[in-house]
Amino acid sequence: MLIKLYQNNPNNNDINKVVDILQGGGVVVIPTDTLYAFVCSMQFKKSVESIALLKGFSLKKAKYSMLCSSLSQVSEYVRPMDRDLFQLLKQCLPGPYTFIMDANNNVPRNYLNPNKTIGVRVPANPIANAIIEALGCPLIGTSVRTLDKERESEYLTDPELINELFGRHVDAVVDGGIGDIMPSTVVDCSGGNQEVIRYGKGEIDL
Repeated sequence: MLIKLYQNNPNNNDINKVVDILQGGGVVVIPTDTLYAFVCSMQFKKSVESIALLKGFSLKKAKYSMLCSSLSQVSEYVRPMDRDLFQLLKQCLPGPYTFIMDANNNVPRNYLNPNKTIGVRVPANPIANAIIEALGCPLIGTSVRTLDKERESEYLTDPELINELFGRHVDAVVDGGIGDIMPSTVVDCSGGNQEVIRYGKGEIDL
């Protein structure tokens, strides 16, 4: 199912269609401010198994990000931040960044990395944010990837081609326009550190 949404004015009825799918345990492809992403509701732990299969990962090796609608929502799922870390996130979010942070007990173990951390995102994309806000809890997600290297940029950015490739394996693909080819910048903030481990779309100077 391909659902068309416009960034400048996401239609509430269509947003609710996506939310209904997520609340039923479905997997959806949505746009972010970087790559399109496979997502599911945080409330459905088994849905991440489907996402792992789509990425070709074993469940234990899969790495997920938690997509939140605001920094306030982020704070509900991570350990208390010191002032410097809070200011860094406040400066960067919403935006094309993934911050690896120490999770608290509100994050189910299925989503955690081995050292009990999780990547946290607040994408600067009105469609993604509208879905998360309407859902009422974070999304768990990972970027769309394909093994077709020759047409990778097309299949990562064009929602119609994403639907062609994955439409039979997910419950819906949200068409939010042509996506970006660059991934997010990843900053490891766990254990009191602040270290860039991947430079992507987001500019940062620590």
